[in-house]
Amino acid sequence: MRSVVKIAGWFGLALMLAFAPAPAALARELTATEAAAGLTPFASDEGMARLARSDAKANFAALANQFEAEYLGAFCGPASAAMLLNAALEDSSDLPHDRSRFRPDDLKYLPPGADATLGRFTQDSVIERAKKTRAQVLGEPVTINGKTRPDFGFQLRQLDEMLHANGLATKLVVVDAAMPEAQVRVDIVEALHQRGRYVIAAFQRKALGEPGFGHISPLAAYDKASDSFLMLDVNPAHVDWMWVPAAAMVTAMRTFDTVENRGYIVVEPK
Repeated sequence: MRSVVKIAGWFGLALMLAFAPAPAALARELTATEAAAGLTPFASDEGMARLARSDAKANFAALANQFEAEYLGAFCGPASAAMLLNAALEDSSDLPHDRSRFRPDDLKYLPPGADATLGRFTQDSVIERAKKTRAQVLGEPVTINGKTRPDFGFQLRQLDEMLHANGLATKLVVVDAAMPEAQVRVDIVEALHQRGRYVIAAFQRKALGEPGFGHISPLAAYDKASDSFLMLDVNPAHVDWMWVPAAAMVTAMRTFDTVENRGYIVVEPK
């Protein structure tokens, strides 16, 4: 059934694209700092061309089909995790059912015993299995290295623990000063070539010329001709999906976050 729905969904998307405005009309104008960092909007002629010629995009369709925007500013990690889990474990018959969004009247006319919920991972459900609590994600003070202070969102190792707790195998890479740019590029591109392997990046927005602070989002493709990664930003109301130069992406990951540098995680089902 899920396969039929997926096929229908992609058929509908194809029809929408066929009658949509030209891609350039869909792309917003970059800010001066974004342009200086070499960002290219996905919804532009050049952005679409990069995806078309990329051969390192094995999981782009699965991620795009399961894309989820963060619904709270500190939930970029949970949104990325839920997206990857729904893409990677889509054939599981035991996905979580979230009943928290029902209103009293929603259940008024359902037949007895009927369940109208859909089995899928959500930003709420992935946090429930993690060591870091929802309150801590949203700013409840915690003690780190002897200092008690808020620790909003997820640091790289906290994100890695949450992914493990939700049934994924991971390889965590901290991009420190000793990590060569070329090694990062090769490692991520290799993962993007393989179906069922996903990459989540933790990076500093300001290093990409974007407004904001630390952020987390999946990488979904690599274009060799432009040497750039496609980042599916989970806050599309703030920043669109972007092609980011590989060198700039590494620089943005090679930034300090609370206890150590940021980096990336390669993810796959256990």
